[in-house]
Amino acid sequence: MADLYTVSAQDLARLTTRQYQVTQENATEPAFDNEFWDHHEVGIYVDVVTGEPLFASTQKYDSGCGWPSFTAPLEPGHLDERLDVTLSMVRTEVRSARGDSHLGHVFADGPAADGGRRYCINSAALRFVAYEDLDDAGYGQYRRLLEGAKEEK
Repeated sequence: MADLYTVSAQDLARLTTRQYQVTQENATEPAFDNEFWDHHEVGIYVDVVTGEPLFASTQKYDSGCGWPSFTAPLEPGHLDERLDVTLSMVRTEVRSARGDSHLGHVFADGPAADGGRRYCINSAALRFVAYEDLDDAGYGQYRRLLEGAKEEK
């Protein structure tokens, strides 16, 4: 995990074609044909480019849209929201704050009990860090947040 979550040429060079297209060129991966849409392991999701912590598995839910959906960010300050008027639609784009990676979009149709927001995120913009690997990967501070979820599994 980079100290300041800065993006280097090396970071970009290690991305797959799909990861680069999504994070750097604002592409969208196919629904139901991506790594995390039906992923249920306990852990956190980080920016694939910088490692910036973005979402927790405890905030993930099945929205039926075919992409990973979350009710809230792990660290609100790690996301930037921007107006997106491409494709003849008005939407709110979500980007990682420090890495400026395109992540997906946020919509106001999420579970009302959890704030009513649906963060619809491209799997290609994410890297998953399993609960068991949090300490070794430098994300040990999130272990407590996930302990209850781990015990339920």
